[in-house]
Amino acid sequence: MLLDFEQPIAELEKKLAEMKRDFANNGQDPDIKEGIQLIEKSLHNLKKNTYENLTRWQRVQLSRHAERPYTLDYIEAMCDDFVELHGDRQVADDKAMIGGFGSLDGKPILFIGHQKGRNTKQRQFRNFGMANPEGYRKALRLMKMAEKFNRPIVCLIDTPGAFPGIEAEERGQAEAIAHNIRDMFMLKVPVICIIIGEGASGGALGIAIGDRVLMLENTWYSVISPESCSSILWRSWDYKEQAAEALKLTAKDMQGNKLIDGIIPEPLGGAHTNPAQTYQTVKQTILDTLKTLETLSPEDRIMQRIDKFTAMGVYEENI
Repeated sequence: MLLDFEQPIAELEKKLAEMKRDFANNGQDPDIKEGIQLIEKSLHNLKKNTYENLTRWQRVQLSRHAERPYTLDYIEAMCDDFVELHGDRQVADDKAMIGGFGSLDGKPILFIGHQKGRNTKQRQFRNFGMANPEGYRKALRLMKMAEKFNRPIVCLIDTPGAFPGIEAEERGQAEAIAHNIRDMFMLKVPVICIIIGEGASGGALGIAIGDRVLMLENTWYSVISPESCSSILWRSWDYKEQAAEALKLTAKDMQGNKLIDGIIPEPLGGAHTNPAQTYQTVKQTILDTLKTLETLSPEDRIMQRIDKFTAMGVYEENI
């Protein structure tokens, strides 16, 4: 999948591949070798300049890249003993929300996260990563289980929003999300929340109340998507780029407004360009963060969690 702003990069990569073929077919001509080195340098500079200066809308596009790692990709790469648990014990097992226990370097952890699909069949099965009320109730059930056995919790967030269907509203979508938000404040175990793709509205917030809230570099976190914002303000999706700029939804924006605690760097070009490196970076970030959080008492963690979120949006006006 090639995004529009990546076209110049793709053209240079194609030219580089052609020159490497010529180099191999022409007895390793030193002139061709010099040309290859020049193009490689130009390609690196082009990539660096492009990805370090992305607009907010371009970062939104990158967060939705079809090859970007999803929750199960991270879990399977970081854990070799993950056991998924199912059902909310009331209605059903929501396939858009997954959860279970696994170990990071021998440390047992509860993983919760939204799960999207790679193809049409998988996307329908996972409901495009949009959880129903039973998904949030399953998540909270597992969090309470983790608290009971003193296991830290890691939430991986990647959703375009909670499922907005009538049936979801009938089963108490808003109540389920509100219940999660309330109870996550009081969890006695460490809670780390990481935005790995899209972080939209209450669908994200329902599993995003933690001691540390982190974002991968090319992700977004907002009360509404740029397209939906555009359709409300301009009655059209054509202004999504302007909406993204106005929403200030990137990781840098969120950190600047003190709405998250940190940014996890991605490989040049996005997480999908080097998944193995991304998995290792996320894994090490989780382990380092847990090491810090475990030095605090449960009471201190809870109070810091409450203080952090209640301070959001507070400001002073000098008259």
